[in-house]
Amino acid sequence: MMLRRLILARLLDLAVVLVCVSIIVFFMIRLIPGDAVAIMLGANTEVTPERIAELRARIGLDQPIAVQYAGWVGKALSGDFGTSLWTGRPVIQEIGAHVWPTLQLTVLSLIIGAGLAVPTGVLMARLRGRFADGAMRVVTVAGLTIPSFWLGIVMILALATFAPSVQALGYVPFSQDPLGNLTRLVLPAFALALPILANLSRLVRSAMLDSLGQDYIRTARAKGASEHAVLYKHALRNALIPFITSVGIMTGYLLGGAIVVEQVFAIPGLGRLILGAIAERNYPLLQATILVVTCGFVVVNFVVDLLYLAIDPRVRA
Repeated sequence: MMLRRLILARLLDLAVVLVCVSIIVFFMIRLIPGDAVAIMLGANTEVTPERIAELRARIGLDQPIAVQYAGWVGKALSGDFGTSLWTGRPVIQEIGAHVWPTLQLTVLSLIIGAGLAVPTGVLMARLRGRFADGAMRVVTVAGLTIPSFWLGIVMILALATFAPSVQALGYVPFSQDPLGNLTRLVLPAFALALPILANLSRLVRSAMLDSLGQDYIRTARAKGASEHAVLYKHALRNALIPFITSVGIMTGYLLGGAIVVEQVFAIPGLGRLILGAIAERNYPLLQATILVVTCGFVVVNFVVDLLYLAIDPRVRA
């Protein structure tokens, strides 16, 4: 019963977050300088006030902004996010055509960053106080400060210099060419994962050192447990609790960072879609895309909360 109440409380929190985000996104977008109708009509000499008014009424921009928001939310709850102002296609189709490159890049970056962070953090904890530990800590600090887009540019320049035959830009669907798909995504994924790797490895190191100083670790050693068992069976298991929580937060960073990295590597994902929608003042497309990204972040954090409840029984107490 307690677990059910905790899950319901988390779901209520997520619903409140999504409502607040929808309000912020809807109203903030309209603060962007420029008018969608003026951009759509461009420099057409036949533009008249009557034509502008007609177009604004056709796309619903002549109504009060509160009425526009209520209408958008009502349709969104039924799965209708509107149509693109430029292409006339349903917004959900536009998002579906661009979501997979971003999703694949985010998942691959998360696998690289989180997968390498655990052994790196454990190694740093084992080598505490030694030169190797200090050197690795310096490297992780550098990884936190290096922007992903800058690292991506350096990688492209290095690849063009030393391996010009390797294609690093663009995107190929995995179903068409699995090897080509991974070849084009490995560099942007690593550039995006480096700050995550640096952050999580430092977290694992700190959590491991804290666990190694606990009484149950001394008890395990007193009973004759091997150092391997002490590190991986006892200390690491408890150190993974804050690690899992941080992975959910880092996933939100990856979704946001992927938008920028996609532009560097010419990947046609949600980043290109969002930037194009901003330039065109394509309100329905921009609103829905940002909301979808937010939903992804919220769902990931909800799953992390469930894992946290499953791993740490003290939270359910």
